[in-house]
Amino acid sequence: MDHAGYVTLARQSGLMRELQVVANNIANMDTSGYRGEGVIFSEYMRRTEGAPDISMGAANARTVSPLQGELEATGAPFDLAIEGEGHFLVETPGGDRLTRAGVFTPNAAGELVTPEGHRLLDAGGAPIFAPPDAESIAIASDGTISAGDRPLGQIGLWQPADPTGMRREDGVLFRADGGVQPGAPGRILQGYREASNVDPIGEVARMVAVQRAYEMGQSFLDAEHQRIRNAIGTFVK
Repeated sequence: MDHAGYVTLARQSGLMRELQVVANNIANMDTSGYRGEGVIFSEYMRRTEGAPDISMGAANARTVSPLQGELEATGAPFDLAIEGEGHFLVETPGGDRLTRAGVFTPNAAGELVTPEGHRLLDAGGAPIFAPPDAESIAIASDGTISAGDRPLGQIGLWQPADPTGMRREDGVLFRADGGVQPGAPGRILQGYREASNVDPIGEVARMVAVQRAYEMGQSFLDAEHQRIRNAIGTFVK
């Protein structure tokens, strides 16, 4: 295969990854706390002695949209939304993870957990406890949780120590390879959920554009394949 074929294949591979990302964004349009992703095309270069340098494009990097999702009022006492920056910190079997999805419920032990059973952590990294017999639970904008007039703890707002080291691990869970730190500049709203920040119209338009670009690349590969066959047929005669 010549250089044109390699370049086109690299482009097709990147477009396929981008199409997968767009499809995942569209599938999570109604997922609370979901943040849309994008793909970054980068160039790989390598110097060679006595020959031209090697350069190849790849779509291996992804970006996460930092845009605030719409805040939806639910009235549920353990539905929490973050206005501004920051993430909730939850405990998972694989380690602590960041999330913007603030849908919590008390488990049998009175600890606030996600629908998957991951425990919500406070500003010090300990589980948050809500007494099952409490008549009313109030959560202030700074995360202070109280039962009546009795404070129970403070829900932490966390951020990655290295923003470039945050990786999506699941739909709404992020791993921070560089560690996490408390004190993110945001505020917590009780009785609200943050909707997905995916723009449905924009994502559908993006999907159509990627599909057309992929089809154009496939047409080029088909034409290049036919050109090589014709050349071989001419030289073999």
